[in-house]
Parts: sequence; C-alpha cells; structure tokens
Amino acid sequence: MRKGRARDYAGGMPSTALILAAGLGTRMRSRLPKALHPIAGRPMVQHLLAAATQVFDQAVVVVGPDMPELERAVAPHATVVQAERLGTGHAALQAAGLLAGSGGDVAVLYADNPLITVGTLRRLVAARQEAGLALVAMRPADPGQYGRVVTNAAGDVDRIVEWADATEAERAIPLCNAGVVCAPAAELFALLRQVTNANAKGEFYLTDVVSLAVTIGRRVVAVEAPEAELRGINSRAELAGAEAEAQQALRAAAMAGGATLIQPESVVLSWDTAIGQDVTIGPNVVFGPGVTLEDGVEVRAFSHLEGCVVKQGAVIGPFARLRPGTVVGEAAHVGNFVELKAAVLGQGAKANHLSYLGDAEIGARANIGAGTITCNYDGVSKHRTVIGEGAFIGSDSALVAPVTIGDRALVAAGSVVVEDVPADAMALARGRQVNKPGRGFKAGFKGKPAR
Repeated sequence: MRKGRARDYAGGMPSTALILAAGLGTRMRSRLPKALHPIAGRPMVQHLLAAATQVFDQAVVVVGPDMPELERAVAPHATVVQAERLGTGHAALQAAGLLAGSGGDVAVLYADNPLITVGTLRRLVAARQEAGLALVAMRPADPGQYGRVVTNAAGDVDRIVEWADATEAERAIPLCNAGVVCAPAAELFALLRQVTNANAKGEFYLTDVVSLAVTIGRRVVAVEAPEAELRGINSRAELAGAEAEAQQALRAAAMAGGATLIQPESVVLSWDTAIGQDVTIGPNVVFGPGVTLEDGVEVRAFSHLEGCVVKQGAVIGPFARLRPGTVVGEAAHVGNFVELKAAVLGQGAKANHLSYLGDAEIGARANIGAGTITCNYDGVSKHRTVIGEGAFIGSDSALVAPVTIGDRALVAAGSVVVEDVPADAMALARGRQVNKPGRGFKAGFKGKPAR
C-alpha cells in the first residue's frame, strides 16, 4: 500500500472510490459523454481518478450503456453499467455486487465534480473514521438549487433535503451538499436498498442514505471544502468556469515553482505541463498536453507547444509552433512563424523564421534559413531529413526527404535538394538564371495598372 492510501482501520480492508459517470450531459449538447469533456487538456473523469487513486486503494466507475469510449478512458479501473438512469442512489447501487463483500470503506464521487482535491478526500476519510458516515459540504456564494445540509444541535448532520423538496426555511440554510459520501461498503449498500423514489423528481437519491443512517443511530458528519473544488459541471458555461479554476491553479503552481508568467491570465497550461525554474513565458502562449520546459527556457508571445521537450536555455517564438515529438536542444532558437513536428533541433541550432521542419534531425549549431521546408511526405509515407552539425541551409530551400545534409555543408539559397550532400560540401540545386538584355521596362513605359 502506498503512503497516504486509506484503509479500514479495524480490518485493513481496501478502500474504494466509486465514481458515478453515467450521465449523458444533456445540457452539454454533445455526443461525447459528459465525463470525457476535457479540463486543462485531460478528460474530467481522469482528473478525478488521479486524485482518488492517491487516497483510495481502488476505483470503480459507473458508466451508462453504450459508452465504450468512457470505459477505455478509465481503464484499467473496473466499470459497472447503469442500464437505466434512475438517480444517483440507483447508480451507486449498481456496484453492490462488486463491492458489498469488500469490507472496506466506499466513497461515492462524481465525474462531473473533477476538481475535488486529494486533501479534501483525505479529510473525508479521516472524518469517516470518527463517525458512521461522512459527507462533503460547502457554502457557495449562490446556493441556488443545491441540496441543503440540515444539522442538529451538536453540529452533526441530521439529513439532506433536495432543493425541490425543501421548505423556504430549509432553502435559507447556507450549508449545501456536494454529493460526496463515505461509509463502510456493506452498510452503504444496505442503506441504498432502503432508498425510495418518493420525491419531487421520482429518483433514487444517494443523499437519502444520510437520514436513513441517522435513523439507525449512526453519527453523520460533514467535511467542508471550498466551492471552487466542488463545482458541478453540467453545461458548457460551467465547463468554462471549471477550466478557469484549473488554469488559475496551474499558473499559481508554475509561478510558485520559479517561473515568470509575464501576463498570467493569458497563458493556457495543460494538466501535465512541466516547467523548470527561471522559465519565462510571454503573453498568449498555449500549452497542449505533454510539454516539458527545462530551466532557463524562454517562450515568447503567441507560441503554441504540444507534446515536446524544450531543453535548458532555449528560446521559442514569438509565434512559434512546436508539435508532438519535437525536442529543442540546449540554447537552441526557434523563431517567429517556425513550425517543428517530430523534429530534433540540436544544441545551439537556430531556425529563426518562416520555416517548416517536420520529421527532421538537425545537428548542433546548424543554421536554418528563412523559408526552409523539409518535404517529409510523398503522398504515401513520411520520410526523415538529417542535417549535420554546423550545416547552413540557405533561405527558401526545399529538402526533399529522405535526404541527409552532412556536417558543415552549405545549401545555397533557393535550392531544391533531392540527393544527399556530403560533409563540408556546398549544394546548388536551382534553375540557372538567364538575363535578357533590353527586355526590361523602357523609360516612360506605362503598363496597365496593377489590380
């Protein structure tokens, strides 16, 4: 068991995060299951799994019928299917056959609450050890239609009342239910079997287990957490709000780690962006998944990076695009309107402007002139271009792969290179210039106006 995982204190039984992810997300107006909509470049259900698996020994995901892409996204975790969507209590009960005999605690979580933190989950587990059942609650700025948490004189939870079933006095309660509960597996499923759908929506509410637990003498306690990490995501607007929260946290972490973000609110990060110390990131830079920036890197304004590694001291941009498979070497320069795809740019090499370098290996200290293109695709297959150390590629050259340019070789500007160039050689591969005397514009000639 890894440090920090939750186990039942009495019997050492494995704990389980039971994640409800069967919702269609009707208000999202999407063919994609709600749980797969991304935040910071990662499906929201994977955010939740990443946090839950740091606290619980295992995870089980409740999916709807015909959701193969969701099952693939949560693999290798076990899944169970909720064939009919009859409410959250009904969804959780679908895992009874899999978990009722486990003996450990089960925490029921929601895929559309992906920002709940490891710290909150650990506090939930600790609270459960002091009571029969624990839940997570919040005090949102606008309680809206959240269920309200009704407490007794001792401060313990007496019941949860859904907004549709609440009285005016109950709707005035500021403490709101976040939906997350934790209880011993056998007891949780026994309570769920007693839940009815005698309510305004005709659904089986998971939250009804609270009043049922109180009825049989169990103590129920609430752990409060910030609204920002408990927000539900049921619409595109709420998804945008969650994205904003995630981005704010990622930017704060980057700056706390020693990076300078010149205009933080304009930088878009991914969940796995790795940023070293003394990195400087200009305005309007976008990071897709899989980017690593080593110490001392500078990424200038309006650049887009995805699936790449930028080594120490390199300079990127402005207006550069680094695509997956790219590695930029130490102190190398990638300038404005340069695109690299599956390319390795060696230490100190430069591609300063207006070039496409795809499926290429570029040696240390090579200089790539403006307008250079590696013609990597022949209509059927991709081919690689190799450019040696210290080579110079003149402006507006096309290198037709597969081709190798040797160390210290020089390719003259405007060349179309279709054969290998030996080390230390110069290649000229362009049409011969022919001058026609007397064929220029004559003095006083008035041609047709340009259109």
